Amino acid sequence: MTEVLTDERIAGVLRPFVRAASPVLNALREADPVRLRGREIEALGDGAVNKLLRQLDSMQLPGSSTWDSMSVDERCDWWTLRVGRFLALAAGLPRFGGAITSRLPLRNALGITGQSLVLCAIAGEHGVTDPAVKVRLIAEVLLDREISPELAAGTAADDEQAQELTEDLDASKRKHGKATVKAVVRTVWRMARALWEIDSELDKRPQGRLHHQMLGNLPVVGVIGGYLGERSALKRIGRKGAEWLSRNGLRR
Repeated sequence: MTEVLTDERIAGVLRPFVRAASPVLNALREADPVRLRGREIEALGDGAVNKLLRQLDSMQLPGSSTWDSMSVDERCDWWTLRVGRFLALAAGLPRFGGAITSRLPLRNALGITGQSLVLCAIAGEHGVTDPAVKVRLIAEVLLDREISPELAAGTAADDEQAQELTEDLDASKRKHGKATVKAVVRTVWRMARALWEIDSELDKRPQGRLHHQMLGNLPVVGVIGGYLGERSALKRIGRKGAEWLSRNGLRR
């Protein structure tokens, strides 16, 4: 018999998750993968490397002048499409074994982790900093649960649990001065494991269309179906997240 979880239980899992999401998203926002930040792009010469740097500066990459000039909606699209692409791949990998492995809790845990991170990022781009608002956003858009503001509000215990989830990021910053890719991946994995606690609710999250699910049930090629399905779901989640923010007077 499937366990029916209370709003209190769900909020208790989401509160530390949302607090852990902020350092992960900050690491991605502050990333400068091609080291463009601080360069005088216009002053670069005509060498091949400098031409490449100027081309990269015109792309939507953290550290570029294009990134700095992007609108709120453009940055939200970036989180949904660009970052969502990698999160969708991670969530789609368990489909490798077809229908059998697609039933593993790991798939849903990774899927909702990526979806929740994208929702937190979208909320952040609209200026939402209150973790309680993000808890309510995730609960309603992904789990169809209306969590009260009282349950969504945090406690000291939530902060302690969030610190446990992000200890790899903290260790990386102390050692390298920044959050490494490995530290981010390990943190996301910890966050996915934390969400296993509400596994009975995770099937409610938006997923791919019927044809994505049918493809996902096939061995090997199921990865493709899983990936495409997660991408499709993320696009819908981006729209639903924006609609939720609008209804609550929070959209810029």
